[in-house]
Amino acid sequence: MTNVLSDKESALIDAYWRAANYLSVGQIYLFDNPLLKAPLERRHVKPRLLGHWGTTPGLNFIYVHLNRLIKKYDLDMIYVTGPGHGGPALVANAYLEGTYSEVYPNVSQDEEGMKRLFTQFSFPGGIPSHVAPETPGSIHEGGELGYAMSHAHGAAFDNPNLIVACVVGDGEAETGPMATSWHSNKFLNPVADGAVLPILHLNGYKIANPTVLARIPHDELEALFRGYGYDPRFVEGDDPNTMHPLMAETLEKAVNDIRAIQADARANGFSKRPKWPMIVMRTPKGWTCPKFIDGKREEGYWRSHQVPMGDMDKPGHVGILEDWMKSYRPEELFESGRLKAELAALAPSGVRRMSANPHTNGGALLRELRLPDFRDYAVAVPSPGAAIAEATRVMGTFLRDVMKLNLEFRNFRLFSPDESNSNRWQDVLEVTKRAWVAETLPYDDHLAPDGRIMEMLSEHQCQGWLEGYLLTGRHGFFSCYEAFIHIIDSMFNQHAKWLKVCKDIEWRRPISSLNYLLSSLVWRQDHNGFSHQDPGFIDHVINKKAEVVRVYLPPDANCLLSVTDHCLRSRNCVNVVVAGKQPSPQWLDMDQAIKHCTAGLGIWEWASNDKEDGPDVVMACCGDVPTIETLAAVDLLRHYFPQLKVRVVNIVDLMRLQPPSEHPHGIPDRDFDALFTVDKPIIFAFHGYPWLIHRLTYRRHGHDNIHVRGYKEEGTTTTPFDMCVLNDLDRFHLVNDVIDRVPGLASHAAYVKQAIRDKLIEHKEYIRRVGDDLPEIKNWTWGGKTVASQHSSTGGDNV
Repeated sequence: MTNVLSDKESALIDAYWRAANYLSVGQIYLFDNPLLKAPLERRHVKPRLLGHWGTTPGLNFIYVHLNRLIKKYDLDMIYVTGPGHGGPALVANAYLEGTYSEVYPNVSQDEEGMKRLFTQFSFPGGIPSHVAPETPGSIHEGGELGYAMSHAHGAAFDNPNLIVACVVGDGEAETGPMATSWHSNKFLNPVADGAVLPILHLNGYKIANPTVLARIPHDELEALFRGYGYDPRFVEGDDPNTMHPLMAETLEKAVNDIRAIQADARANGFSKRPKWPMIVMRTPKGWTCPKFIDGKREEGYWRSHQVPMGDMDKPGHVGILEDWMKSYRPEELFESGRLKAELAALAPSGVRRMSANPHTNGGALLRELRLPDFRDYAVAVPSPGAAIAEATRVMGTFLRDVMKLNLEFRNFRLFSPDESNSNRWQDVLEVTKRAWVAETLPYDDHLAPDGRIMEMLSEHQCQGWLEGYLLTGRHGFFSCYEAFIHIIDSMFNQHAKWLKVCKDIEWRRPISSLNYLLSSLVWRQDHNGFSHQDPGFIDHVINKKAEVVRVYLPPDANCLLSVTDHCLRSRNCVNVVVAGKQPSPQWLDMDQAIKHCTAGLGIWEWASNDKEDGPDVVMACCGDVPTIETLAAVDLLRHYFPQLKVRVVNIVDLMRLQPPSEHPHGIPDRDFDALFTVDKPIIFAFHGYPWLIHRLTYRRHGHDNIHVRGYKEEGTTTTPFDMCVLNDLDRFHLVNDVIDRVPGLASHAAYVKQAIRDKLIEHKEYIRRVGDDLPEIKNWTWGGKTVASQHSSTGGDNV
């Protein structure tokens, strides 16, 4: 081993590490007496001890060594920490670098500021125990186990000068998403992307058990990561005197290897997938804490995972804590609470500090997308229902040109678990390819190292990549089958929580919204069957804070274009767009669609006949298939009951149903009452689970009149219309609902109800004999018009 550190450098690095450890322990334990100027007493210790020590000293160790290389080579580097609760380490280092005091001036670099730093940690009115939006330099929420590598690569895409040091905890390494995310190296282009330096931190234990990767032989561990395509290097030990030189030499070689890989690819072009370096660092869990407390093992054991001494009322524990903190020799590290100048000089300055790197505050780097005029992609709709189009294919044509207009800026990507073509975004392949740096065969389809469509059959990976991409100041869209977006429920949770907190942090700049297209919808998964039929993600989304989440269900292609443009322009939100990919009737021309989507909901006058006298019944619909079934039901009602006054209300923005007190998009009660009435029956055909509509409208005056039809967990491999019948969402059930709920109508409708019953029986017999829907169902059109199928061509033409 070549010793790249002088004895003085090694001593200074060790002192800086001790300072970070001292601040980390102080955050977990101390309420007062931050510099231990007085003998430590119980009153100086917090009444409730919360936090995690076990991973923290290792994170501090890595941080100081990365700082040395940042200064030596003027590196642009950020630090992503996967170990769940390494908050004390990241906060301590941000404080040592001065960033913390810059963004929180009351936490000053003096004794009083240190006291505030300690007191606020895991304390009411303070900061969380994990890495959080409040932590300068962070883009990865602590406790979000499994996604650190995906986030790190998302940050590195299109950032050619950035190195993302990504620490993977050995507990985190046991998760499925992490196992998948090691394959991100098959998508990282050394010519145009940055680099990720993975550091697997093996400290041997999780909360209460050993970890898998810490208990397999060295040769198996090395073979595992060589099999993933990495060049692993090992740093192992517990003696700082040997670990500092070893870590310095190993990191230096890894960084130089990264620079050499990139220099070669950028000078000579991409030739083959690189063997990127990675580091396996094995240190004791809870390194440098007391080895035993009350006769029980602490350092190097699971007991150090959280708070090594949770009961500070126990005799002797205060003294043990004082000895532990004094073992870092704070008198050598701080002067009046400020890090000594000789040590402070070890940290980089300005934006080279990992805690102040602008990539970790992505909104500061955000460049607006160049967007084409979505109106240019309009489907020509001569009259309602007089055109057929695939809504998401039209969207894909628009996204193709969004991609084209922003290629030079390299700030827009599309993400999908191998479903871009399936969900009709294939036009984007006209201007870019799928990202791919693994082996390519001559007959492979649209693969290239510089491709901007990110596809891997892992929803976790796509979500993590996109989050990392957005958090570092870029834009994207995620397309997924509706039923399987649930796979990333917890990841969505964390991102939505992150955005919610960021809205209250002044120095966090707004980032581009997380945009989902959910297609391959429940009502058109008749061929894949019950396993692919689930519209419940929107229920999950609506649980999050109202100022963050938006849900849109455009009924046709022109509405989808308007919604897509809006989503790409929005900031700090999660936008969920639910839209079908199958050929469907088109209802609104572009001018009507813009007005309708801007309002979020409204009466479709052309489908209603109540303008003069007011309605006898309100037919509400939300979603493309529910809209078709509602209009078909209205068609039947006009035939059977020509005197019945029917109002059709279509909803695009689901959150408009809530009152303004519950959601910023909610409409006032007076407007809701004007649309839906307060005393007339409302037959509501909804794309998802019916109870969601009741949940959103339960405060409204006419809530008792709302009767919702939607998905009620009935599905199988069947015909498209039969899916509606199985869940009572079809036109015949809707007509029946009107008969049953409009006062006085049922007594005149016995023959109609019998005809409906017979038609449903005929339907069931027909599909089981023929295997397809009745011609009168398949070929139904609004008003009986002939429908011409249309498809998109070039961006400037009608489609």
